[in-house]
Amino acid sequence: MNLFFPRRPPDETILRIDGREVVVRVRVSPRARAYRLAIPHAGGPVLTLPPHGRWREAEAFLRRQTGWLAARLSRVPLAIPFAAGARVPLRGVPHLVVGTGLLRGRVEITASEEDGPILSVPGAPEHLPRRLADWLKAEARSDLVARSDFHAVRLGVEIRSVAMRSQATRWGSCSSAGRLNYNWRLILAPDFVLDYVAAHEVAHLLEMNHSAAFWATVERTLPDMARGRAWLKAHGRELMAYGAD
Repeated sequence: MNLFFPRRPPDETILRIDGREVVVRVRVSPRARAYRLAIPHAGGPVLTLPPHGRWREAEAFLRRQTGWLAARLSRVPLAIPFAAGARVPLRGVPHLVVGTGLLRGRVEITASEEDGPILSVPGAPEHLPRRLADWLKAEARSDLVARSDFHAVRLGVEIRSVAMRSQATRWGSCSSAGRLNYNWRLILAPDFVLDYVAAHEVAHLLEMNHSAAFWATVERTLPDMARGRAWLKAHGRELMAYGAD
């Protein structure tokens, strides 16, 4: 019998909401000071415990949040897998995904009068999701490197590296060493949204905070920053549904 140490929290737990089982991921964060429940843009609910949190207390906290969680989950968009017949936005324009069945080749953008813009993806059907995701990541990297370099010149800063990530809750991040990370799903958004996130992260090379000085720096390199910021706030969660398992 262990009287002094709390039971180790599981990696996930099940919560029953409105007659269905909801998987809640569990994590312990050294920065957390209290129990916290959140729904990232993708991946489902996450329960965060502080380092010395007790699992029994965490379970009780989670049960008290059932109503809140039910209301939020009702507004979360369903996952949209990459598959033939799906419509996937590319730079804000919906494209129909079509599998060509060809063994060789790369993803190509075509169009038809009936279906509009088309993303033609080669390979076997079971490989289509990975091939399309890899192509979209490459397109995202190309666009984000270009826009990051543009804003870096305008602000007089140096970028060390640019990488694509699949963060569940962030669109980008910047280290003091000049390394920028971006969520590749930005390629699904209109160009002005991707441009806003690039300007945002490059501005962090001068201001590693979200102070008034930071926002002034973003606006200096992108005067129309409010447009991209507002779009992302309104539609960002929708983008996270694409390509999710």
